Amino acid sequence: MPSLSDLDDLDFFAAVARAPSLTAAAREWGVSLAAVSRRLTRLEDRLATQLVRRSTRRLALTEAGELYAAGARSLLQDRADLEERVSRSSDRLQGPVAVYCTLGLGRHHIGPLLREFADANPEVSVELTLSEHAFNIAGSGYDAAVRVGPPPDARLRLRRLFPNRRIVCAAPSYLAARGTPRTIADLAGHNCLVLKENDADFGVWRFGTGPDDETAVRVGGDMAGNDGEVIAEWCLAGRGLMMRSAWHALPLVRRGLLVQVLRDVPTPQADIFAVTDPTAHLPHRTRALLDHLAAGLTARLSGPDTG
Repeated sequence: MPSLSDLDDLDFFAAVARAPSLTAAAREWGVSLAAVSRRLTRLEDRLATQLVRRSTRRLALTEAGELYAAGARSLLQDRADLEERVSRSSDRLQGPVAVYCTLGLGRHHIGPLLREFADANPEVSVELTLSEHAFNIAGSGYDAAVRVGPPPDARLRLRRLFPNRRIVCAAPSYLAARGTPRTIADLAGHNCLVLKENDADFGVWRFGTGPDDETAVRVGGDMAGNDGEVIAEWCLAGRGLMMRSAWHALPLVRRGLLVQVLRDVPTPQADIFAVTDPTAHLPHRTRALLDHLAAGLTARLSGPDTG
């Protein structure tokens, strides 16, 4: 994200108009609320009109502010289109790319792949934000969001980066002590490490190929948590079975640290997607980055036991 001092007035006000409040805009740039207010006042003085009704809780544009914000967005889009055409006239990639991603996937795979991309393209600056909070990419300022599973808003532009499923696995020490489940009915006799997820039924593992072919199994055990890394640590320590995305679990299986069980029982797809704003221009550098992520995930995760 550019610093406040690097923005021209159009960039600045378009960013302010996107923010829920002046406080949020200041937090995004890492500056004080007073610094944002001073910059806004200078712009209003230059235009001789009020653009924003002041409030730290909620940002409200005046009629003039709405007009200026719409014009700023249009001019910035025209500028981006022009720069893209000029940039694509050569093979060189340059400019900023901002990516939003969930924590675990970002730490294990997307972060390292972004470093590779930046190494190969020194004129591209990369920003990565990791979070588990619900996120709407429209008007966010990010070029792409990487997530597991398609987003609930079908209007967004999707690109599948890698086919992914969830798998059930356990440490060899656990299976030696408790035995290996052969059917999903056997899960009732096992200690299952339950991950609390935002919008998922707690303690329910789903099997099958999709909504029309799904079996929901209620599982339980003596340990539960809301962080996949902690669940995996418990699983590696032999505390029980876990159901995790293949992108996380399969590397551990291939290293012999975990054993996949119920291999013949299908689980629903949980593919890795890149989400972009369909109303925004997709620069050549962003498309090249998504190409790199797709190829990198395939190289890291593909194998006879994938999917």
